[in-house]
Order: sequence, then structure tokens, then C-alpha cells
Amino acid sequence: MDPYTPPALARSTLLALWLALGPRDAASLTRAARLVQDDDEPHEVSGLDPEHERAARDADGPPGGVGLLLAAWGGADAVVALLPEAGRAAAVPAAVSHAAVDAGECVLVERRGRAFAAVPEVRRFGSDLEPGHLVRWDVVEVEPWQNRVLGSVGTVEDAERELRAALVTATEALDALDVASWREDAADAIARLRAPVDLGSTVPSALDARRARVLSQAVRLRTIVELASRDDGGAVNLWQSDQRGAALHAVGDASRRALEAATLHLR
Repeated sequence: MDPYTPPALARSTLLALWLALGPRDAASLTRAARLVQDDDEPHEVSGLDPEHERAARDADGPPGGVGLLLAAWGGADAVVALLPEAGRAAAVPAAVSHAAVDAGECVLVERRGRAFAAVPEVRRFGSDLEPGHLVRWDVVEVEPWQNRVLGSVGTVEDAERELRAALVTATEALDALDVASWREDAADAIARLRAPVDLGSTVPSALDARRARVLSQAVRLRTIVELASRDDGGAVNLWQSDQRGAALHAVGDASRRALEAATLHLR
């Protein structure tokens, strides 16, 4: 069985963090673009407002792709990354709701009285052993979104409290499922979950301690949910319980909201 790899932060999550907190000089913008892209091919951008694109290029930012978004929107009045799912997309502007749910993510920005959404379209290529990804960010002007997002996502303080309760639920679910006894790679993965997830190499150094804790905890919870539901095996009978399924579902929702709250920055 292939070793288990915990999920990384979504592209939109990283982009939102760097938009809110990243430095604006050309070298740092180039580094931030590389971190958002990770192992992807260079990202493309479609639909960026011509005025914003000209301003980004005039600022001597990265030559294109996601670097244009970082240069054009850095220092925006408001930014957030959302991770919508079917039936859980109330905070997403209607103009991009379908695309954002399909992608499972989007970035929202408000700048100088105008609001925009960027949704990544990801195309996979290559083999299972050597996968690759082509990413295009589709930018759309949308209605102002701050009030809707605040009502749906809440504050980072709220998220931290919810995560503490969700971690207890998730740990109890793993114990009940006894995942380690029927997954060869699960024991090591579960052991790794007991330590904080180190995100320091990918997030801005200006990220405050509370947001860093929330991001780390949320990634741990998403990993637990993924680990507990990755395959059927011995978990099938235990998973038939509606109570057990609801518990893990609630944990997944808490981690998703926390990741969103940690990226919400209002100036």
C-alpha cells in the first residue's frame, strides 16, 4: 500500500495568505508565486482586469501567471479563501458558485470598492507515478462579499474554539474505527498527527501565531477525516452508524471553516 501523504494547503488558501501578508518587492513576489504553484506547471490567469494587470506589470512584479495576481491584488482591502462543497457554498458569490464548488476552492478579493473572485481550474496530466497539473485562475468581478463571508465563516477566534472540540471528536472516531489495525500505513500517520503540522516553509512569516495554530490544527483534522475514510476495509461495518458518520462529517466541516477563517483579512 502506498504511504499516506497528509493533504497540503489548497492553492487558494496559500494565495490568500500571501495576498494578505506577503511583501511586495519583486523577489518576494516571485518566491510567493513559486510556493503557491508548488509542483504545478506555471499557472495562467484569465480575466484579470486590464487596469490591475497594467499596474502589476508596472510594479515590476513576476512576469505572469499567479505572480500577476499577487502583484495586482497585494494589499487588498479584504481577502479570503473559501473551500466550498455542494450544499455548503453560501458564502460564495453567485457568479462563481458553480465553478468554485467544482474546484472546491476560490479566492475572494475586495480592492478600492470593487470585488473579484479567482477560481482555479486544474487539469491533471501524466501518470500516477509522475503526475502533473496545469492550473488556470479564472477571474470574475462579483458583488461585495464581506458581510456574507463574515456571517458564514466567522472569526478565527471562533474557529480555534470549534477546532478544539472537533479534535476530541476526531480522535475518538479514530480510536473507535481502530484504523491502525487494518491499515498498514495508518499507525505512522496517526502518530504524526499528534504533533503540530509545520507550515512554516509555505506561509508568510508575518502570519500571526493564532492563525498559524488554526491552520496547523485544521490540516491535522482534515488528515484524520481523510485517513478514516480513505478506503473501506474493516471500517465498513463501523461506519454504518449514523452517529459515527455525522461525527466525522462535523469534524470535516469544522476544519474547512477554520481554514477559511484563517485566511480572512479585512483592513
